[in-house]
Parts: sequence; structure tokens; C-alpha cells
Amino acid sequence: MPAKILGPLRQRIDQMKYADEVKVVSELRNRSELALPDRDSIHARAVEFVRHVRVSSRPTLMEAFLAEYGLSSAEGVALMCLAEAMLRVPDAQTIDALIEDKIAPSDWGRHLGHSSSTLVNASTWALMLTGQVLHDRHPGIAGALRGLIRRMGEPVVRAAVARAMSELGNQFVLGETIEEAIRRASSFAVRGYFHSYDMLGEAACTEADAQRYLESYASAIAAIADACRNADIRCNPGISVKLSALHPRFEESQRERILQDLPPRLLHLARMAKSANMGFNIDAEEADRLSLGLDVAEATLRDTSLAGWDGFGLAVQAYGQRTGSVLDWLYALTESLDRRLMVRLVKGAYWDTEIKLAQIRGTDGFPVFTEKSSTDISYIASARRLLNMSDRIFPQFATHNAHTVAAILQMAGSHDAFEFQRLHGMGERLHQLVREAKGTHCRIYAPVGEHRDLLAYLVRRL
Repeated sequence: MPAKILGPLRQRIDQMKYADEVKVVSELRNRSELALPDRDSIHARAVEFVRHVRVSSRPTLMEAFLAEYGLSSAEGVALMCLAEAMLRVPDAQTIDALIEDKIAPSDWGRHLGHSSSTLVNASTWALMLTGQVLHDRHPGIAGALRGLIRRMGEPVVRAAVARAMSELGNQFVLGETIEEAIRRASSFAVRGYFHSYDMLGEAACTEADAQRYLESYASAIAAIADACRNADIRCNPGISVKLSALHPRFEESQRERILQDLPPRLLHLARMAKSANMGFNIDAEEADRLSLGLDVAEATLRDTSLAGWDGFGLAVQAYGQRTGSVLDWLYALTESLDRRLMVRLVKGAYWDTEIKLAQIRGTDGFPVFTEKSSTDISYIASARRLLNMSDRIFPQFATHNAHTVAAILQMAGSHDAFEFQRLHGMGERLHQLVREAKGTHCRIYAPVGEHRDLLAYLVRRL
């Protein structure tokens, strides 16, 4: 029976790409099955989590800086642009022009003294003074002196901004090499945390890029294998891979070529992970790649060499209108193959891109929900679905949202066959509180790579 329904379920995924959002949200709200007493209990627990986090946590420098310079301010936007562009500018002259363009026009003085962090306030002083030095509007001797100071100061400003961008990288990257990341992860492991390592890098542009990423993943799996000492795969570290990194033309127009080239590459890595008893997760990407990605995953999973291994996993984005259909199809696939899967439920990281692409194309709808609340409803309904599928799917709930965490705990009840996940450098205190209170498993999604590979990931995090 499962094999017979795979086809219709697969067709439904494609049909739901631009579904009626109002109708989908209404169905999801009913699917979440949260009665008023449940919602009241979830709200109360979420409030308690937030209060504990605010009272007991010490914000990192990164968190304090972002709290002061949010994206609602012109200064925050300027810093965001600078962070996104700084590390990929090839020459000093262009970096100086970029710094002057982004720092000089902004009103840094209005942020002075607002933060509880002395380091943030010191940074504000530096940005304010730098802006004054770089803002050359005065003619005559004063203007000449200001220009002299600016020219003498540019290398210093450049070095300071580069250091600041490096600090941003350290906040979100566990290590520049997999060996360094594994060493740093050991301090978390002794406290009961697990890791899923993500080798930084975006889509391959050439076949040489794809081969380089393939070798990087293979080397990482070999290095991580030494830490896979537990017989239960859920208690071992894992690795996350991007299909777009393994092929330079991972796109629907190249479907035939992709289905010929990509499954063997993915299968090679999956076999290595199986030999190490390691979790192996395929990261989610843009909506246009969802259908093709599922076909690649199915082609790989059907290889008999992976039989008996429960470590293959996929990330599913709750902000997509097709989330429920994807989960139903994955469950039917596990029944068809008599296998178990891991599913990482995330909210999604490409929202603005999906909205803009749909607007450019003039489609009748959007592949993602247009309201944040709709994504939250979708996540809770999808979590309910996954908890009901735990006979064949191991749910992995990736979130930093206190209300979402509380909702999952409420729905799970005494059910403990799941884990929470968080990003390295984010949500630490919240998940620590949950582990202390409920003893839940927590896995840290840990990016690994040099800072020059960080940019796209960093922008999504910020």
C-alpha cells in the first residue's frame, strides 16, 4: 500500500507549491489540535522560560551589539551591509571606500550609552569618532587636516572593522577546521550535548567546486567518525550536507543530469556515515529545489547498501506551504522501504529570497507563508505530525523560540523519542533550561569553516 500512495503524495507536493495560504493555515490550525487549556499551559510555560532566560543569562557581546543596533535603525542596516560585504572585498582601497560609505553618514551618537555592555558602548564611541573623521565636508585648512587624519586613519579603521567581522564569525562558527571544531565540541559533549557539523560553503559554481566540497565532506566524516562511540546513533555526532554544494547545476532544468550525477556522490558520503554509525542530514534549500532534492534523496535511499541504517535525515522547512505534504510523503517512503529516517524541522532561512522571486515571476501565490504567525502555526502542526510518526521518524526540533519549545513539550507529554536542536552561538540558555527541567536531548548545529566562507550563513543568522 505505501508504494501505491507514494506517487499521489509526491504529486501533491508539487501541486501545493503556491497553495491558498488562508486555507492552508486554517487546516494547520485544526491539525495542531491544541485546546484552550493546552494553549494556556503553553503560554505560561513559555513566559516562565523567557523570565528565567532574562534573569539568569549573560548576553554575549554579539547579542548585546545586535540588541543595540537592530535592523530597524539606519545604523543597523549599515553594519549589516558592512558585515555582508567586508570579508569578500579584494583590495584595501575598496574596503576603505566601503567603510566610508557605510559608517560616515550614520548617526552613531544617538546609540551612545544605551547598551548595558561596556564593550558595545566603546564600539559606539569608535564608530561615532570614525564617522566624524571620515565625514569630510569642510574646505580649507580644517578640511585638509581632516583629510590627512582620514588617510592616516584608514588602515587603522580597516583593521578594526576586520577584527569586528572576525568576532562575528567566532560567535557563529565552532572552528575553522573540523579538527578544531571537534576539540571545541568536547566541552559541550561532557555536558550531554551532541553536534551536527556543517561544512560552510554555498552552492558549487563549477565541477571543481563540487569535487572540493565532496572531498571536504568526506574528510569531515572520517574525522568525526572517531567520536562516534555510542551504539545508539542518536547519541553520536552527525554531519549536514548541501546538495547544491555537490553539483554545480542543482536545478530543475537539469533534472535528468542531476538524477544521474548526484545520487552516486550522496551515496558515497552516506555509506561512509553508515560505517561510522553517524547521523547524515541533507540541509533544506530554496523552494525551487525542494522537489528535485526529494527525488535525489529517494534515489539514494533506495540503494540496498544503506539497508538497516537509521541515520539518514532531511531538514524540512515549516515556512513552506508544502511542509505537511512533505512529511506525509517521507513517512510513506519509510514504510515503502521498511526504514527509519531522521527529520530536522526548521522554520526556514530564505524567506526574503522566496518572496522576491515569486514577485518577480508574478506568480499567483508564494511558496512560503507571508505571516510569521503562520509559520509558527505550521511548525506546531508539523511537530504534532512528526510526534505521531515516531515509529519510523526520529523528530529533531530546531528552534530558539520559547513558545515553540513549550508547545512541543506540551504535545510530547511523556514521549521522549525526539531531540531539540539549536545553532551554535544562539539559544544556549533556553535549551539549557529545558535540558535541566525535562532531560531532553539537545543537538548543536555547528558550522565549520574559514571566515571567508561565513558570509552568506552570517547574513541569514543576523
